[in-house]
This record gives sequence, C-alpha cells and structure tokens, in this order.
Amino acid sequence: MRCDPGSVGLALHGRRASIMGTPGLSSRTQLRILIIAQYYWPENFRINDLAASLHERGHQVTVLTGQPNYPAGRFFEGYGWSGPWRQDRDGVEVLRCPLLPRGRSGKLRLALNYLSFAVSASVMAPFRCRGHFDAIFVYAPSPITVALPAVVLRALGRGPVLLWVLDLWPESITAAAGVRAATILSAVSRLVRFIYRRCDRVLVQSLAFNHSVARLGADPAKIHFFPSWAENLFACAPPSSDAQLPALPRGFRVMFAGNVGAAQDFPAILRAAEQLKARTDIHWIVVGDGRMADWVKSEISARGLDGQVHLLGSFPVEAMPSFYAQADCLLVTLKREPIFALTIPGKVQSYLASGRPVVAMLDGEGARIVTEAGAGKAGPAEDHQLLADNIMSLYRASAAEREQMGRSARAYYEAHFDRELLITALEGWMREAGDASRDNG
Repeated sequence: MRCDPGSVGLALHGRRASIMGTPGLSSRTQLRILIIAQYYWPENFRINDLAASLHERGHQVTVLTGQPNYPAGRFFEGYGWSGPWRQDRDGVEVLRCPLLPRGRSGKLRLALNYLSFAVSASVMAPFRCRGHFDAIFVYAPSPITVALPAVVLRALGRGPVLLWVLDLWPESITAAAGVRAATILSAVSRLVRFIYRRCDRVLVQSLAFNHSVARLGADPAKIHFFPSWAENLFACAPPSSDAQLPALPRGFRVMFAGNVGAAQDFPAILRAAEQLKARTDIHWIVVGDGRMADWVKSEISARGLDGQVHLLGSFPVEAMPSFYAQADCLLVTLKREPIFALTIPGKVQSYLASGRPVVAMLDGEGARIVTEAGAGKAGPAEDHQLLADNIMSLYRASAAEREQMGRSARAYYEAHFDRELLITALEGWMREAGDASRDNG
C-alpha cells in the first residue's frame, strides 16, 4: 500500500477544480489558528487529525472545545464540571468550556448540550482566546450553533472565520430529530443565515451542499468544496495485532463502525440481518456506540439475532484499522431523507482508504461514490431487502473478487480524497482569508 502523500493528487475534473486552483498553496509561513469545535480529543472526530496536521506543518494551533462526553452522553473519566480547562495535546493548546452532557436520550437534553457550549464558549472566548488569529476555523458536523463563538470573535476583530459545514441546518434537525414545526425551522434558518453572512469562507463537505449554503446567505464566491479524508492510520499504517481487542466470530464479517444513532437506520439493518438469519456464518459486527445502542441491544435479543449481530462498543480510532482488516465488507447506512442524500458520510473515506469492500444502504452522494469507485455494492436507503441481497452477493463472491473491490476502493480514495492536498488547500484558504481581513481592516 502506498503511503507517500505527495505521490497522488485529486482528480482533475470539475469536481476538484476549486481545490486545485486555490491560491497560496506553496507558502509555508506560520499561521496562528484557532479551531472552535464542540467535539475534540479524547472524543474521536476528524478534527483531531486536522489540528495535529496543522501543528505538524509548523502552525500555532489552539482548540476551543467542551468537556468530552460523546457518544456515551456522560463526561469522560477525568473530565467534568471541575475541568480540566487547559491542556496540551502534542503541541496543540486545548482550551475547554463547560457544557451540559448530552445524555443517552431526549431531544431537550441534546438541545441543552448544544446551547450550553454555544453560550459558554461565546462568553469565554474573548477572554481565553486573546490576540489576533490568522484564521478562526469552525468544525461544524452539528450543531451550527458551534459557530456563534467564532462570530463573536470576528466582531471583536480577532480574525476571519472559515466554517466547515459537514451537516446542513435546518435540514439536519428535521432528518435526525424529526423537527418539522415551521416556527422552529424558520428560526433556525434565520440563525443559519446570520452565521453564513458573517463567515469569510464556507467550506462544504459535499458539492451538493452548495445550493443550500448559498440560498441561506453565503457568498457563492466564498464557498469551497472541502471533503473529508481518512486519518493517516487508515491510509498508511498497516493494521496491527492487538491482543486487547475482542476476538471476532468466525465466518463472513459485515462490519459497521461509528455512531449508533437514529440517522443510521438500525431498524433496516436488523431487518436485513433477519433476512439472512439462516446463514449462521454471516456475522454483523457493530463497533461503536450512540443514542440507539440500548434499543439495538434489546432488539437483537427480541429478534433472536444474538448469534448473528454483535455489539462491541466503542474503541479508540487507533484500533479501527485492525478491526477493518478483519472485515469481509464494511457497512455504511443512512435513513431516507433529502439532506442525507446530499451528504458524504465521514466513514466512507476511511472505508475506502482501508482497502476493503464497501456495502452501502443510502441515497445520493455516498452511494454514488461507492458505485463510481467499484468498491462494492450500493442500494437505496431503507431498502433492507436489497441490503440483504447485496450482502449475499459479496458473500458468494470469490476472495479474489472482493480483493479487487478493495483495491478499487483504495485507488479511488487516493485519486479523490488525498489528505495532504486537502490540508494544503485549507492552508491556502486560511492565508487568503487572513490577507483579505487585514486589507479590509
């Protein structure tokens, strides 16, 4: 497997032109960067890798974040209402704000979790994040309220704001939380418009986001395509043998990794598992946790799937390549919602980089990528019968056929989601925004 990031580049078709044309890519002047992210280490999110990468490139990086509580909904051991409030993470300064843990269930508790970080970070940021930053980078998988502290700092002249939109609002709260009240959606739309209009750059993880982002007030000339990538440990590091990882059942292993939530449509996954129940050597392995985990566990017992569906819980991201290497195929799913059809699920890049076959039950961009890559099988969201059929197709395929799918997945990743080129593009946008901010100041 190749690991030289400079040996590959993003494909030069229209989909990548905005990245390849980014100005200032060759400059290596140190930047002072503030990252605002509700989620950060020891929580497992791609922003951890981005912060570390920017630091490794010689930039001064500070992260403003909350006390870690995702996905279990309670504070991690060693964290809580008494802090810690300042840490050093491999050269990255980490500043933490108080927030209400998200809990295991309940829309009100989740809303309070979002609101508590937005308020505490907005109040504390001017005092804790002193001086001028070349770039204030907002990591926004959800909620959009995470951008409010950045808006406050920008208004105080602390630096330009670059917002990385990984979930569209208000569409996401309809899809994930079932909120359909017109008054709530209208209020959220006004908030989103307020935020977008105060961003110097808006980065979108999917080209399909462009219309919605521009419709809600972002300057189309300042919208850039910035997809996710896989951490280096997926793209480069060979999987290790770790005796502390649980032994996996023998047979054909269908592996789902990540959040066990409502958006991932576990009811359809379990229906597909029921369809294949007679195939006792097909095992569905879930590596992750989330708000639906308790429900999934009870349904496994109720449906008599204890021998086929295995909930392993969460593991550090460093363990995932070893899990992936033991999978016969990797599963990605999303419910049928218009917003999800526009989204590229973050795990898709990690799956492709790992060089394993992928089976998808989702619509739109994610399914297109799996199909275009020749990486495995894709079917529509919520179609549990076709998911079962696609699993059977991979089950019956020869080892050589599955290995070819894995090679195709890896090749597509190298051609379209190269990590080093993407981060270099981000550096260019940060410099460009910083220069414009200073000129306008």
